[in-house]
Amino acid sequence: MSLLPDIKNSIEEAVARNFKDEIAFVQKMVQYGGQRGEEHEALEELYRQYNLRGYHTTKLEMDHEVLAQHSSAGRISNTHSRAPVIVGVHEPKTTTPGGKSLILNGHIDIVPNGPTELWTHDPYSGIIEGDWLYGRGSGDMRAGAVANLYALDALRAIGKQPASKVIIESVPEEESTGNGTMTTHLAGYTADAVLIPEPTNEELVRANVGVIWFKVAVAGRPVHVLKAKEGSNAIESIWQIVGGLKELEKEMNDEKQGRLYFEHMASPINLNVAMIQGGDWASSVPAWCTIDCRVALFPGVTAQEVAEKIERKVAEVSKTNSFLRDSPAKVSWNGFFAEGYVLEPGSAAEEVLKTVHRQVTGTELTSMTMPAYLDTRIFALEQQIPALCYGPIGESLHGFDERVSISSIQRVTTTIALFIAEWCGLEDIAL
Repeated sequence: MSLLPDIKNSIEEAVARNFKDEIAFVQKMVQYGGQRGEEHEALEELYRQYNLRGYHTTKLEMDHEVLAQHSSAGRISNTHSRAPVIVGVHEPKTTTPGGKSLILNGHIDIVPNGPTELWTHDPYSGIIEGDWLYGRGSGDMRAGAVANLYALDALRAIGKQPASKVIIESVPEEESTGNGTMTTHLAGYTADAVLIPEPTNEELVRANVGVIWFKVAVAGRPVHVLKAKEGSNAIESIWQIVGGLKELEKEMNDEKQGRLYFEHMASPINLNVAMIQGGDWASSVPAWCTIDCRVALFPGVTAQEVAEKIERKVAEVSKTNSFLRDSPAKVSWNGFFAEGYVLEPGSAAEEVLKTVHRQVTGTELTSMTMPAYLDTRIFALEQQIPALCYGPIGESLHGFDERVSISSIQRVTTTIALFIAEWCGLEDIAL
């Protein structure tokens, strides 16, 4: 199936005509803010927008009991979000020969802002300077979620709609567990391919690591600092464990040899000691300490295998510490428990994406390896469908002054619209 030149040009022009409204909507989504567990307002807005467009729209609740039974779901605690998952479904009038179904997925949750004084503008300003739209979640990935919606709008603007089923999903918990998208999978939503416009700098993700989150807790023996040698400093003890975990990180990185898409990277497996808490008083030897950590894993390695390596390493270090021998550190899991994937080249969906990317940008589509978590893994591993992660140019993701390129949003929206038209086929809008 191939679009006629006049249809292609009409779609591109429709994206351009609607683009001012699209950018205003991206700003609005950034201005909603909403840290983990507070995404309801932004998701309710998308629920309204899906309904206004006539999609069969549903709110799914993340059922923690059901998720707990799935080995690849994230490990849940009370800190995780209970915001709804929003799903809109477009059904065609008829089934067009050659048309294929599609999922458009995007996450709405965002990461913490850090000290606001280190931002040039308010993190939820959505302010525009030159080609950049600023704000937490602007790039990662509310602009991409909005692009999904406005790509479909571009087809409507020329009197067309997809000739196959299209499922558009807006989810929470991508930044913590992946359980928002996992909920759509467990609810039975699937298609012939999925496209997720994460901020990939207009490249296609070829390979993606898995990710585990875990906590290590140490309990010490409190004494006054004047008798420090008689106590056990929990912070110092846990720092020995960090040293052991960094050894494990090196061991895991040494396994990159022979792994296609990873062996060229200096450190594809990153261990991040992200948070530390401990102690109660500057003149008391700290009696307790916890660290929250994140570590990656190669595709083909199970999360359970890496979890067992972590437990063994913590136990090994504990044996070298006189206090920890009697009071071993405890390891628990409270977030991602996810495996990585490789997008095998040559799928029909990838070929369509290559073609429309070339038409919009004038350049060949390139691939990249993503050493961070992506919800695409759920579709690649659980549904075994072509899982395309491709989105706009973004900078300072998870950092201060997060931003997304406005011109790139327009190119990506156009690319998605043309991809839908080519992949799903087109029909006149149902009256």
